[in-house]
Amino acid sequence: ITCPGVLLKDKQELYLSVFVLGQYRKTQCVPAVFPLFFREKLQFEKAFVDIVDPGDLVKLLEFDTAVLELIQLIPPVGKVLATHEENTRDFLFPDPKLTHGRRGLEREILMKRSPSFT
Repeated sequence: ITCPGVLLKDKQELYLSVFVLGQYRKTQCVPAVFPLFFREKLQFEKAFVDIVDPGDLVKLLEFDTAVLELIQLIPPVGKVLATHEENTRDFLFPDPKLTHGRRGLEREILMKRSPSFT
């Protein structure tokens, strides 16, 4: 995660929380220095037992929301610095971009700064 020109006032560690398909995962904590590198895989599994038509699955994913939050461990509960929300279909299967690199291994998303993150 990059945030050019920003130095964090608080030095507590940060992590990325991810909510997809009704499941929550979070990364290991990293030092509070940009750029932040999260070098791990988060695995989400879900069986759709009542879905037989792929079009129905697409609709279901379009109505589900994927949420990512960048959180700093500031007591007592942590402070959300930035968020990203989009429908799960677009998050899991983004439109092809004219960028270098292998599809799926690198992603660029723009997170929205929370009001408390100056």
